[in-house]
Amino acid sequence: MMPQTQRALIRRATAADCPRMMELIQELAVFEKAPEEVTVSLDHFVESGFGAHPKWWGFVAEIADPLHKTATVVGFALYYIRYSTWKGQRLYLEDILVTEAWRGKGIGQQLFDQLLQETKDKNLHGMVWQVLDWNEAAIRFYHRNGAKMDPSWLNASLD
Repeated sequence: MMPQTQRALIRRATAADCPRMMELIQELAVFEKAPEEVTVSLDHFVESGFGAHPKWWGFVAEIADPLHKTATVVGFALYYIRYSTWKGQRLYLEDILVTEAWRGKGIGQQLFDQLLQETKDKNLHGMVWQVLDWNEAAIRFYHRNGAKMDPSWLNASLD
């Protein structure tokens, strides 16, 4: 059975969206089995995206409720620009998430398509991201969009 498509309004994130985005980030952390790993404060998140020197940009997916004349953010995509010595500037997709109740309705695809357009509009040399090896639904989604997976690189970090 084909999933039902729901058109969302995809728009640039604003500082006013940050509290809802933080809720969705926490939902993502629970899904990824690491809710205690989210340590960023709302103030830092807002400043990093909308302060004097933004470090990230994003889009939100909004569903309108015409009856109540409201709209709800049901997903987001957050990115920044990274530099590759081999490829040049690339869009780095940090997170893309659609809240569980709205998954399977094409909203993630709308967000992904907007990121692809942003990559083109900014004249970047591609888009890169990571996906957990057990997140089969996301891996299928990325494969459907023509992504190549590279299992030869290991993630490294310092805290």
